[in-house]
Amino acid sequence: MLQQTAFILLAGTAILLFSFNARSIRKNILMGRDEDYTGNAGLRWKNLLLLALGQKKMFRNPLVAVLHLFIYAGFIIINIEVLEISMDGLLGTHRLFARPLGALYNGLIDGFEFLAVAVLISCVVFLCRRNLLKIRRFFSHDLDGWPRSDANYILLTEILLMIFFLTFNASDTLLQERNYGRYANNLTGNFAFSQWLHPILKGFSNKQLAGLERTSWWLHIAGIFAFLNYLPYSKHLHILLAFPNAYFARLQPEGKIRNMKSVQQEVLYAMQPEQAPAEASPPSKFGARDVFDLSWRNLLDAYSCTECGRCTAACPANITGKKLSPRKIMMDTRDRSEEVGKNVRRNKEFKPDGKQLLYDYITEEELRACTSCNACVEECPVSISPLEIILELRRSLIMEESKAPKEWNAMLSNVENNFAPWKFSPDERDAWKNG
Repeated sequence: MLQQTAFILLAGTAILLFSFNARSIRKNILMGRDEDYTGNAGLRWKNLLLLALGQKKMFRNPLVAVLHLFIYAGFIIINIEVLEISMDGLLGTHRLFARPLGALYNGLIDGFEFLAVAVLISCVVFLCRRNLLKIRRFFSHDLDGWPRSDANYILLTEILLMIFFLTFNASDTLLQERNYGRYANNLTGNFAFSQWLHPILKGFSNKQLAGLERTSWWLHIAGIFAFLNYLPYSKHLHILLAFPNAYFARLQPEGKIRNMKSVQQEVLYAMQPEQAPAEASPPSKFGARDVFDLSWRNLLDAYSCTECGRCTAACPANITGKKLSPRKIMMDTRDRSEEVGKNVRRNKEFKPDGKQLLYDYITEEELRACTSCNACVEECPVSISPLEIILELRRSLIMEESKAPKEWNAMLSNVENNFAPWKFSPDERDAWKNG
């Protein structure tokens, strides 16, 4: 009863905390402008299956993709055994599904153990790759401080969880061999990989082995609950958000820049005044200055970012030494969303804090460096679009504050007056061919 009570308290606390954090993140995302992404459900489901579930873009680097797939599959499939652990914790039973499933049970656990070993090896490889190999995107200043530590903590946690899983299986099956206590009634036999630990554990007494089994069992399930509540504070939130993010991805042709309907209407009315309504109201705002001005889809992008840096590694502006980093754009947007969300929860409404996304988080220099080439969007494994955020912030700079380099202003003035980027009369646009 003591263990059952402890498990219920642990599970209840973990689920309540995660629900509170998930609700806060949902509210933060919905601070953005409303936009409709419900059309073409067939293609959206295809994106979800290929990009989020199938990790299609990861396979541009097959070795990394396979290792990542092991970790991903391990996370999804091994946690099926959490169902049995939870039932055992609630009911005070031991390997509840062993008898009903019979031989199938051993096959399932053997499969889980294969994945556990694959996850363990993959995490070790990724730890070495992240910290020993001098891959530029892992040593960027974007990741200074917590973001770099976060990636290491999560890999170490997954290694420990797999070790605990294999250890309690090995202890359990060894106690079954010894016909000890309640373990004698669940004769599953040895499992494929955990039996490799038997030579190490054979020197333990029955009581020590039972203590090791219970300790590993508790650390494994407590680690899973801790991991669950770590996700909202970590880049690994993409484990959950990659699915809605892939589903709600933009389906327009890549690189297509969306016009502002209000501006289109203004131009139409200027060219055809007879179509203008009697009381046409001017647009209230151009582009975005803070997270409220972005769409909820942009904020979902920010929370789904894996911080892998593939976008920044592909960015021609960044490669040539400019300040722009698409990864930093997403991290800054998420940080500002978190700050605004805390402000709203604290004050029941947003109280101006003297800061905004534009200038305080993302600078003019970063925005001007973007060539709108779409490389960042193309490289992202989960269809995140830093470019949309950059364009919206740049619209605000240029259309509300007229802050653009003089070369841009000259071009924009020519387009406005001459309908071309060059400074000559529209009547002379074909003069270049003369002679």
